[in-house]
Amino acid sequence: MTDIGQGAGLAGATGVRPFLPPLLAGVLASGDAGIDFDGSGFEFLEQPVFLGAVLLLTVASYGAERSGANRDLVSRATGLVALALGALLFAGVLDSEGHAAWPGLVAGVACAALAWVAVGSLLDRARRRLDEGAAALLPIYADAAALLLTALAVFVWPVSFLALLAFLALLAGGRREADRKYAGLRILR
Repeated sequence: MTDIGQGAGLAGATGVRPFLPPLLAGVLASGDAGIDFDGSGFEFLEQPVFLGAVLLLTVASYGAERSGANRDLVSRATGLVALALGALLFAGVLDSEGHAAWPGLVAGVACAALAWVAVGSLLDRARRRLDEGAAALLPIYADAAALLLTALAVFVWPVSFLALLAFLALLAGGRREADRKYAGLRILR
């Protein structure tokens, strides 16, 4: 359960915002603090080359977000990276503890996708309600939440299961809000 909790939490955190959770997990793993990929097929997750590549992706992503690039294209590319990194982190946790890695690849994609869709819809709803200056801070809040979830997944793994439930609740809440919005339109007919 510990390994599944850590993997799910790391993958979910990567789905919230994809770049900082692998960096934090890699730094913690390189210091053997709560997580360690040494001796597994995923040892590269804590190597400086991998962490440097993720850092470059982070800078490129923030630059693209700030430059006014096509928001849809940036979002899709970031979402694909989130799925890949979530799968690698979940599989890495399982493999480092002597379990088969392939279920982590599948579950990592699922957890990251759940978080990506749930938090993405929440941020879209919030962005529509906020002025431009306040909406620009939303990615910073999401990054902070992703870092917090990463740390909690590593050190307090049961919180990961609560986070997955919270992502499901966000999805359900977003659907209810959409249903209410269009219910009023049906009445006007």
